Amino acid sequence: MKKGFLSVVLASALAVSLPFSAMASEKHSVSYYESLVNKGVVPADAKLEAYVSAEEFINYALTELTYQHGSEYMREEIKNQWVRKGELEDQKALINRGEAARILIRALGVEKKEESLEDYVKTAEGLGILEKGYWAKQPVKLHDVVTIFENYKKAATKDIDNKGVKEISVEDFMKNPGDLAHQLSPDGNYISYASDWESRLNVFVQKMNGEGKPVRVTSSKDRDIAGFLWKDDQILYQKDNGGDENFHIYSSSFNGHEEKDLTPYAGVTVDILSTLQGVKDEILITMNKEDATVFDVYKLNIKTGKTTHVAKNPGNIAGWLADRDGKIRIALESDGVESTVLYRETEEEEFKPFIKTKAGETVSPITFSKDNKSIYALSNKDRDKIEFVKYDLTGKEEIIFSNPNVDVSGVLYDSEQDKLLFGAYITDKVHYKFFDEEFEKTFKHIQGKLKVSESEFWIDDFNKEKTKFIVSVSSDKVFGEYYYYDSTTDELTELANLSPWLDSENLADMHSISYKSRDGLTIHGYLTLPKNKKAENLPLIVNPHGGPWARDIWGFNQEVQLLANRGYAVLQVNFRSSTGYGKEFLDAGNKQWGLKIQDDITDGVQWAINQGIADPDRIGIYGASFGGYATLAGITFTPDLYKAAVDYVGVSNIFTLLDTVPPYWETMRNMFYERVGHPEKDKELLTAVSPVFHADKIKTPLFVAQGANDPRVNKAESDQIVEALRKRGVDVEYMVKDNEGHGFANEENRIEFYNAMIKFLDSHLK
Repeated sequence: MKKGFLSVVLASALAVSLPFSAMASEKHSVSYYESLVNKGVVPADAKLEAYVSAEEFINYALTELTYQHGSEYMREEIKNQWVRKGELEDQKALINRGEAARILIRALGVEKKEESLEDYVKTAEGLGILEKGYWAKQPVKLHDVVTIFENYKKAATKDIDNKGVKEISVEDFMKNPGDLAHQLSPDGNYISYASDWESRLNVFVQKMNGEGKPVRVTSSKDRDIAGFLWKDDQILYQKDNGGDENFHIYSSSFNGHEEKDLTPYAGVTVDILSTLQGVKDEILITMNKEDATVFDVYKLNIKTGKTTHVAKNPGNIAGWLADRDGKIRIALESDGVESTVLYRETEEEEFKPFIKTKAGETVSPITFSKDNKSIYALSNKDRDKIEFVKYDLTGKEEIIFSNPNVDVSGVLYDSEQDKLLFGAYITDKVHYKFFDEEFEKTFKHIQGKLKVSESEFWIDDFNKEKTKFIVSVSSDKVFGEYYYYDSTTDELTELANLSPWLDSENLADMHSISYKSRDGLTIHGYLTLPKNKKAENLPLIVNPHGGPWARDIWGFNQEVQLLANRGYAVLQVNFRSSTGYGKEFLDAGNKQWGLKIQDDITDGVQWAINQGIADPDRIGIYGASFGGYATLAGITFTPDLYKAAVDYVGVSNIFTLLDTVPPYWETMRNMFYERVGHPEKDKELLTAVSPVFHADKIKTPLFVAQGANDPRVNKAESDQIVEALRKRGVDVEYMVKDNEGHGFANEENRIEFYNAMIKFLDSHLK
């Protein structure tokens, strides 16, 4: 609104606002207004007859109509979707009915061809959000806002009959997906992918033109293939034994007639360091064959299985990087807390310090430049957020890509062009910044053909010429779809659907949320609401993630969708110590297991209760790994909050956790002491926050599941808490699988576990 005619509008508005205001105040529900005050949407001392500025209206709408109550940058992102360039330029000015209608129509996602404010008013009136018969430029009072919001909520839920949706079987959520992980062969003439055979994921190869039947090239019956790739005309794949995480590398001939374990060493785990492009029959691997605690570098012949020692680990190297010629010239020295990137000019020289980091800092080299004269890395050295940077070989840094609010989550680097194609970051969802115009054009063209948002789209693979692409689509309600795109013909061909048996119309929406912790930190997370259920007084499952140095993201989650299908709201919290939000937020979780980390989770539950979403008498908690620890801590230290709990491969005793970590985590031991606690120096702390020592406080029904071969969270962790509770006469359900490790990978075990979990939760929360 221009200041020059503000007084004229106000004079006109005063003449007609009384009937409108009287009508609105009579219509709106007193209880709804009180709920707005209780939730902090509007101030308790606000005057209902006061006119509302655009800024006030937007803030009220952001608080009441979204789940963003703590994150200023997320509120700003949403505001920019509601208010476009050239609109509401003076947000201190009063907002009128038409401007409010425009915001509400966009918030509801029903904007079509409206052009004028009168058009938006007409649409809002048709939806019942605004009363009919009043001027579009009439200023809005606070009691009008209350009525508008109440009408908006009714419009947004008008199609909800609160009956939920048809129950989908656990088997349909948890059985092995359809064809997935498609890759192009080096010559671009074949596609490889993983698919189900004998209830295990195996690798298949199909001609690009679709001629002939797919050929199965692996024959694993005991365990899923963990990962695979092409090397010349061979398929290499990784597999462990019963979940022990001692991964071996296997080769398979092109026709699948011959499979071979290339690293047949007991108790050894192997990873691929470099495929050595342009080098026939050889790759670089890391292996802890000589010393179980550290990884040396070897050259492996994929035809014969012969290994040649390339670089010896003196005991403190946590990672290696080969240059573009396959020479090991970068090593990451670490004591678990502080680290140094080491560099050498040739493999004959000694490594020398290149870049040093302090506690909490990280420099993760990704690749050498094409001329081998600089390296690309992800780094938060001397800054809070992780950024994508380039270092020359004197250590001089150039920042290439960053985001002010979150860490860079990944990049797509083209080794042929020696160029960053795009960088990715995650706020509410995955977003991209492009650095190559041609690639951006191709990306958005395919995205447009598929009619999906950038957050739902990914380019999985492409040939050197960038004419053949494997792309995929995934969202909160779509497990995954794969397509082949040929830019020379502009043809898009569907390759696979991971779960054609799941109808996305019956699946639940995942909402990005934020709130403030009790000590003022901004906590982000996700709330999934059951389909065709009003977000009111629902049974809630809190699902803390593992790690804890990890994070939840927006996207398809089988167990979340299963719970939502059964009528549960699901809350996922990126508590302090979660990754992605910067160094300060990560470090805020140091030595806070069971303390402030747990408070963040508890505060999330209270937020859901205060919003009226969760029924305080029907709250459950379920988590795996660290999430299992948080589950046990939740029922130990807040015993009245939860009515049911499921601990899946979780920690019960931090002392025994630290004593039984895999040997190849030895270089990270000091990191555990720094972030979790030292078993001697912090004995009192670790005793206080280990649930097993406080089992007498637990009264919540508990279900525990554990893999017998788990190398990360030893079976003894679950045995201890189950034994402690059973000694007290507490009935604990306990499921152990002898052929599993850190989580159940085998299809039949997953299905059995989730069937048991749903039955357990339903018996206590419904």
